[in-house]
Amino acid sequence: QVQLVESGGGLVQPGGSLRLSCAASGNIFSINAMGWYRQAPGKQRELVATVTSGHSTNYADSVKGRFTASRDNAKNTVYLQMNSLKPEDTAVYYCNADQVRVSFRSRYLELWGQGTLVTVSS
Repeated sequence: QVQLVESGGGLVQPGGSLRLSCAASGNIFSINAMGWYRQAPGKQRELVATVTSGHSTNYADSVKGRFTASRDNAKNTVYLQMNSLKPEDTAVYYCNADQVRVSFRSRYLELWGQGTLVTVSS
């Protein structure tokens, strides 16, 4: 079975830091991009950051300069280092992996984690 598992969420004070991790497990041949999305109460899910297999990154304007996404292809793991956290960063953060294949000619799969809650509050 192929799945994503996130970890690292929790409660942090404004200005603090958290590091999220997401690992894809199972028989995986390849993954195109891995990334992070978040959804705050009453808001639409939004892109936070993505990392391609070639380690190119893309960030939402709201997190540029504060968040850093990285990826370990050998471990099929993506990380999100979050610094200078603000209350508006409070959301459930979801890990994503797109165009996942379990063999060279297998169908493409998209995977989502169950989400991890990040709360930024005093």
